Amino acid sequence: MSFGKKVAILGGSRTPFVKSQTIYIGKSNQDLLGAALSDLVAKTNLNGKLLGDLVAGAVMNHPFDWNLAREVVLGSRLSPETPGLTIQRACGTGLEAANIVALKIAADQIQVGVAGGTDTNSDIPLIGQRELTHFLIHLKNAKTFKEKLSVLCKFRFSLLKPLLPEVREPRTGLSMGEHCELMVKEWHISRKEQDEIAFRSHQNAAKAYEDGFYNDLVINLDGLTADSIVRKDTSLDRLAALKPAFDKSKAGTLTAGNSSPLTDGASVVLLGSPEWAQVNQLEILAYFVDCEVAAVDFVHGAGLLMAPTVAVSRLLLRNKLSLQDFDYYEIHEAFAGQLLCTLKAWESAEYCKKVLGVERPLGSIDRSKMNIKGGSLALGHPFAATGGRIVAAAAKILRDNGKGRILISICTAGGMGVAAIVER
Repeated sequence: MSFGKKVAILGGSRTPFVKSQTIYIGKSNQDLLGAALSDLVAKTNLNGKLLGDLVAGAVMNHPFDWNLAREVVLGSRLSPETPGLTIQRACGTGLEAANIVALKIAADQIQVGVAGGTDTNSDIPLIGQRELTHFLIHLKNAKTFKEKLSVLCKFRFSLLKPLLPEVREPRTGLSMGEHCELMVKEWHISRKEQDEIAFRSHQNAAKAYEDGFYNDLVINLDGLTADSIVRKDTSLDRLAALKPAFDKSKAGTLTAGNSSPLTDGASVVLLGSPEWAQVNQLEILAYFVDCEVAAVDFVHGAGLLMAPTVAVSRLLLRNKLSLQDFDYYEIHEAFAGQLLCTLKAWESAEYCKKVLGVERPLGSIDRSKMNIKGGSLALGHPFAATGGRIVAAAAKILRDNGKGRILISICTAGGMGVAAIVER
């Protein structure tokens, strides 16, 4: 155990994940995160209880949600004296939130806390031009009529054109999908390999729903009880028929089928000390053992989404484990191509020595143990909510299995990666 004290995973709840700008139009991040938290509070008997902290965040933040975590607490049935911390680590936000809560528990600062994340692309605020803001400030500061007139003469109607937030790297100007296209070309990942990953993700997710795995994890929100993106009837032929989405030339291999869709949703996870769990008569599903964050210099040549290779390598070294010492693997499927690049990098002796600083390659994993209940390609990927979705599902997999160890790996914007170990 890398933590000084055991940290138990005691429950998790999430909204159904849906394609953006469809079912959840009009719902805010507070609405979605609040709905997930309300379900968690109800099923773990937290009504009126004071928790050590609620740590949560969103990537697509609305200006009105500047105090998101605390406002969600105040809108819940938790004790209003429960503090809230709003964070953001791109797509790793939910897993980083769990890490922060776990560290607080391991350090005996708190006994129990909730980690969560939410994102909606259906409640994105329009952004005004920066020049318009500067214009209005100058106009406000003008003292005399002549000064105001001088400022007004500089007005242009183009200043009123609104902007929409973009999922694009400010340092390169490229979207995540465009960066991933560069990666799959570098690693020689074929379109067929990517479509096979996507097909398997949908098949696993559909079976998990048929088996009732998600019944107590996914809440009923306005009559919707399941993720709307899972496609049981998809096929390799249907996936192969889709056109490239980013590099639209014949060389492009990333499509809407093998890339995770823009998604709305929220998730929360309850973490606590074993002692707190016992006193409050809650079953320990699994333990949150350790977590690692890493980053790569994607501006100067490294693949934008390759940082999980580094995070996992450090995590394994610290815990004296090999890549094969896991019963299951939860690897975030931002893109099938990204996942495949990661797997190939772990198998490369040259990459592992040059980038990870280890003499031997980490090796291969048994893909039949990977994302066995579906991944982001099928379930969806509300950026900050993916970490909570994975932690809660991993804990339930281990509870159902009776024992085991799971490796979690999530890539993020900005060239970062977050990895964690969950075991029972």
